Amino acid sequence: MNGADVLRSVSLVRAAFADVPDDGWGRPAGTLSWTCWETVEHTADDLFAYAGQIAAADSPRESYLPIVWRSLRDSGPASTIFVEATGGTLGLLRVLEACGGMLAGVVDAAPASRRGWHPYGISDPEGFAAMGVVEVLVHAWDIADTVERPWAPPADLCRKVLDRLFVDVPAHDDPWLVLLWATGRAELPGHEPRTSWQWDGRPLAERS
Repeated sequence: MNGADVLRSVSLVRAAFADVPDDGWGRPAGTLSWTCWETVEHTADDLFAYAGQIAAADSPRESYLPIVWRSLRDSGPASTIFVEATGGTLGLLRVLEACGGMLAGVVDAAPASRRGWHPYGISDPEGFAAMGVVEVLVHAWDIADTVERPWAPPADLCRKVLDRLFVDVPAHDDPWLVLLWATGRAELPGHEPRTSWQWDGRPLAERS
C-alpha cells in the first residue's frame, strides 16, 4: 500500500460526510464512548502519529515518538490533534485530510527499509499506510449510522488492507464485511464474532 491509498481513503470520507451539519457530531459514534467529533479527531491523530513513526531516519523501534498526548475529558481519546469547534464540519474534515496528506507524503518519501514502532508490530512505510487506511475506514463506519450517512468503501481498498494486515482472515467475497468482522464490528457467517483483535503490522517477508 502507498500514499495514494491513504489519500483515497480520506477523500472518500470527506465526500461521504461533507454535508453533516456542524452540530451533528456530538453524539456517540456507534458503540464507542467517543463522540463522532472525537472519533474523527482520533483518526486524524492516528494518521499524524503514524507519519511521525516513520518520518525520522532513526525512527524509534521501542515506543511512539515522545509527543504529548492528552484527553480533553474523562473517557475521551488521548490525542495530540484537536480541532477547534468553530471550524465546524469543514474544519474537522480538512484536518483529517491534512493529517492523511502528511502520512501519504512520508510513506512515499521514506525508503522501503525504514522501520517504526507500533504495538501491533514494528512496521515499514507500506504497513503504516495500511494502518492509516484501516483506521479511516472502520472509524468512518463507527460514525456513519450516528450521522445518518451511508458508508461502504470500495472492495479493492478493503482487500488491500486485509492482504497487508489481516492475512489470516477467512476467504469471503465481501472484503468490507471481512474487515468489519476482523476489527470486531460485524458478524461473519460461519465464524465466531471477534471480541478482541489486532492486526499484524510487520512486513510480510519478516513474519516467522
